[in-house]
Amino acid sequence: MKLRFLGTGTSTGVPQIMCNCAVCQSRDEHDKRMRASALVTYKDKNILIDCGPDFREQMLQCGSPALEALLITHSHYDHVGGVDDLRPYCAMGDGFPIYCRSDVANDLRDRVPYCFAEHPYPGVPAFNINEISTKPFQVADLEVTPLQIMHHRLPILGFKMGNLAYITDAKTIEDSTIGMIRGIDTLVINALRVKDHISHMNLAQALEVVKEVRPRVAYLTHISHDMGLHVEASLRLPEGVKLAYDGLIIHIPDDFDDVDEN
Repeated sequence: MKLRFLGTGTSTGVPQIMCNCAVCQSRDEHDKRMRASALVTYKDKNILIDCGPDFREQMLQCGSPALEALLITHSHYDHVGGVDDLRPYCAMGDGFPIYCRSDVANDLRDRVPYCFAEHPYPGVPAFNINEISTKPFQVADLEVTPLQIMHHRLPILGFKMGNLAYITDAKTIEDSTIGMIRGIDTLVINALRVKDHISHMNLAQALEVVKEVRPRVAYLTHISHDMGLHVEASLRLPEGVKLAYDGLIIHIPDDFDDVDEN
């Protein structure tokens, strides 16, 4: 299994509009971050995690691969704002499969009601929404286990797939969820910035989760310009923890075998 980071930025992206800080003015491609999203590939089939407003550009940059389904962590705009751009993928069967919580499903029906009309006009995206809770489910021969986390007061989901756990926008994670992923090979976890934030983990809090989970390797995502320059922020990280960046491809072993990254 492999994961491609389509975007590793926070809701504003990096560079941020009207900002002249060193990060936003940086020419280093590692400091250019689209909204957080990822592509998981298993047995040559691709599963999308979140579909933000940068989705179209993200797909073009990675060659417009076929997609099997979309997993949604929560309904904030930076994670669902690109769903209308899924229309090229919506010709299949009963519509393009989306897996999400019931509150997210309701929000999507409110945001893009034309996609769920009784008599939709030609060309409108067609979705097959599958409401999920905490029970594992199958997508493209891969078992996916939802992980309950809290985005301040909003319950949202992370996802465990094989030896990968993907968590974004978490502020707190219950001990039961930590227990489900303890000792996993690869952990992706959000770390917004160095200073505290009301609804996202900061760097220190994310590192505490890494210490509890004890993965072989952890990648930090959903990063704002306040984290600092990629090259400098990377130097502050302990061994086994890395800053993710847009376009990074990581390989997750099935049985903790050799791994590599591009």
